[in-house]
Amino acid sequence: MKNKAFIFDLDGVIVDTAKYHYLAWRELANQLGFDFSHEQNELLKGVSRVRSLEILLDIGNVKLDQDEKEKYLHEKNEQYLKYIAKMDHSEILPGIDEVLHYLKRNQIPFALGSASKNARLILKTLNLLDLFDAIVDGNDVSTAKPDPEVFLIGADKLGVPAKECIVVEDAKAGIDAAARAGMTSIGIGDPDVLENADYNLINTNELTVDFVQKLIA
Repeated sequence: MKNKAFIFDLDGVIVDTAKYHYLAWRELANQLGFDFSHEQNELLKGVSRVRSLEILLDIGNVKLDQDEKEKYLHEKNEQYLKYIAKMDHSEILPGIDEVLHYLKRNQIPFALGSASKNARLILKTLNLLDLFDAIVDGNDVSTAKPDPEVFLIGADKLGVPAKECIVVEDAKAGIDAAARAGMTSIGIGDPDVLENADYNLINTNELTVDFVQKLIA
C-alpha cells in the first residue's frame, strides 16, 4: 500500500467555497442595481471569472467598458477573499479530516490538485496546508481539467507513477482528467453526472477510513 498516493480536488471535496463565490457575485449584482439568484448562479459553474462577469452583466442588462470590468473583477475577488479569510476548521467537509490524518499516519502520500489560485490560502485558513505532501493549484497549470496536467504534475511532485494515484473529485471534468492521466477516480456527487468515475460516493460522508483501507488493500 506504500506505493499508492491520493490527489484531492479542493472545492466540493475538502471544502465548499462555491457559496462564497455566489455571495460575492450577488453583492456585485446588487451594486449594479439588480439581483442574482441561486438558479442564475448555476450558469457560472466551471466558468472563468471573466466569462462569469459577462454572464452576470447579461442577466442585469448592464453595459460596462473594459476598465470598469477590470475594476469590478478586482472588487469581486477582494470580497471573495474576505469571506475565505473568515473560514475555519469547522468548514472542512464531513469525513475528510479523518481520512487525511489516516493517510498521514500511514505514510501514504497525498497532494492537492485544484484549479483555484487561492488553494494555499484556503488550506492555510483550514489548518490543513502542512498535511499535504504536495500542492498543485491554478498558479502551476496552463491548461484546465479535463486536461490531465494538474494531476500529472501532482503525481510527479509525489514521486508516484500515475497508475498508482487515486483522484478524489466532484466534477465531471476532474473525473475525465483522472481517466486521461491513467489514474483511478473516486467521484463525489451525482453518479449520473460522474458516471465515468471508477467509484461513486454520494457525498464525503461515504469517504471513510474503512473505504480507503479496502481500496488500497
